[in-house]
Amino acid sequence: MDNYSDIIKACIKGNRIAQNRLYQLFADKMYGVCLRYAEDEDDAKDILQDGFIKVFLNLNKFKNKGSFEGWIRRIIVNTALEKFRDKNYLFAVNMATEIDAADKTYDHIISELSANDLLKLIQDLSPQYRMVFNLYAIEGYSHKEICDKLKIKEGTSKSNLSRARDILKDKVKKHYSVSVNFS
Repeated sequence: MDNYSDIIKACIKGNRIAQNRLYQLFADKMYGVCLRYAEDEDDAKDILQDGFIKVFLNLNKFKNKGSFEGWIRRIIVNTALEKFRDKNYLFAVNMATEIDAADKTYDHIISELSANDLLKLIQDLSPQYRMVFNLYAIEGYSHKEICDKLKIKEGTSKSNLSRARDILKDKVKKHYSVSVNFS
């Protein structure tokens, strides 16, 4: 784990140079996280700004347990979820879809597409599908954890993930002439 304790202490004391340094260390990476949850770049910038405000306000709560970057990432992800929860985008979509438990890898699509292409495809998903897809496939949350975060049923989480995967597969096949198998 990188030692950020001096920067954190200075930030807590209100040192603007330390705050700028902390922001510079993590902003680019966290902006990438924001882009996955946002509808566009403006939304991503808003999430990033709101998220870093929360980071600075809560630095005294970081207990040096686990990754500092992971702690910041959780704040950014939660900020993105709050933004879309506030817009009532996270309505439940429950489709009667069979979920294949082995359908867990995304290596094929990632190897065939550039990061920007994949990001654009994810951003084009509807908000409820995008949130579940990001939380499960990218952040590594379980369906149970997603249910708790989004206040939806586990079946809804699973069907939203399945539908998001189907939409992504179709878009990749259609626009990129790539044979995709997510399972």
